[in-house]
Amino acid sequence: MVKRVLMIAYHYPPLRGSSGIQRTLKFSQYLSDFNWEPIVLTAQTQAYSDTSSDLLEKISKQTIVHRAFALDTARHLSFMRRYPGILAQPDRWITWWLGAVPLGLYLIRKYRPEVIWSTYPIATAHLIGLSLHRLTGIPWISDFRDPMVQIGYPSDPLTYKTYQWVEQKAIAHCARAVFTTPGTRQDYQTRFPKVPSSRFRLIENGYDEEDFTQVDRIVAKEVSKNEPFRLLHSGIVYSSERDPIPLFTALSELLQEGIIAADNFRLTLRATCNDAYLIQLIAQYHIDAIVSLEPPVAYQEALSEMLTADGLLILQASNCNNQIPAKLYEYLRANRPILALTDPDGDTAAALTSIGIDTIAPLDSVVLIKRILPRFIALVKSNQAPVALAEKVHSNSRKARTQALAKLLDEVMTEKRMG
Repeated sequence: MVKRVLMIAYHYPPLRGSSGIQRTLKFSQYLSDFNWEPIVLTAQTQAYSDTSSDLLEKISKQTIVHRAFALDTARHLSFMRRYPGILAQPDRWITWWLGAVPLGLYLIRKYRPEVIWSTYPIATAHLIGLSLHRLTGIPWISDFRDPMVQIGYPSDPLTYKTYQWVEQKAIAHCARAVFTTPGTRQDYQTRFPKVPSSRFRLIENGYDEEDFTQVDRIVAKEVSKNEPFRLLHSGIVYSSERDPIPLFTALSELLQEGIIAADNFRLTLRATCNDAYLIQLIAQYHIDAIVSLEPPVAYQEALSEMLTADGLLILQASNCNNQIPAKLYEYLRANRPILALTDPDGDTAAALTSIGIDTIAPLDSVVLIKRILPRFIALVKSNQAPVALAEKVHSNSRKARTQALAKLLDEVMTEKRMG
């Protein structure tokens, strides 16, 4: 018997620039290995501000993909870059709900899925999942790649109230709520004490072994003492959650003190999605000789860059202690030394220390960043920097995570059939 799941996800190829693409993409790619057929309900491509075709070939031939009408309020419904806030509640893609619910009902009639699954962010995805669940009675799994509501987030009061409403409805009506870190799961259990703890589940992010084996330069390279040390951050640099100001301050002072220089150190920030802001900071701190901003590249090229960097940089502020950047799992598989600027008490630090990586300092401490960076460089150059053991990395594969999702789908399906 074919078992089907309707997967509602905004982040899906050909959208470029979000690690969240990989979670849904790999789930949809590997679910057929575990006797589940995915039907993906995503947004039409005009809703995406940046697209790339490099991941389209990764969509499995067994995956049925349908794209619903959707607009980006900020780009399509604004006048002189201004638009009524109500047109962006809970987010700028609320028009996707208008197209996805009718299309979702059609897909349900045609394919008769056993379970509905939706993933946040974007919040509208959970609105679509909620609507289809309430209209059809099909059990719904809500996937939270990040927490929806936190202290001070979202900062806009109306958006905060809207997010809070969506979050409460999701927890109340879903069959299971899935989280990517232990801290987030615990936080939701604490905030919703009347909800059975069995409803809250953990399926972490991961990396895909197949993607790495396809990269040409997979052989670990020796660090050359004759070239500048190359530290790489691959991915979004948020102004708050990954605030680079303490790091830039530390780099500026280390540069002035002669501890690092343009001929022995380079920091590459790849695909930050925040270049305009960062350009100003780089100029302000006079570190343009050692810090460069680079544009997005194809996913395979990004992995290749990780494999050949001297060190890989994680940025995660303490206001995200219950989160782990999805990029971390790819960093671990790249088997390169990792410098983590994150709160030692957060989930990111816990994930690293559990596998023996201790090159960690708080993102908000200029003093400790100045102390750890030269130490990290010295450890790498002497081949003494800690890296993750292969057996500990392999348990984080996307295929293993998909198997966990398939078991959860089986559980929810069986529960529904038993009434």
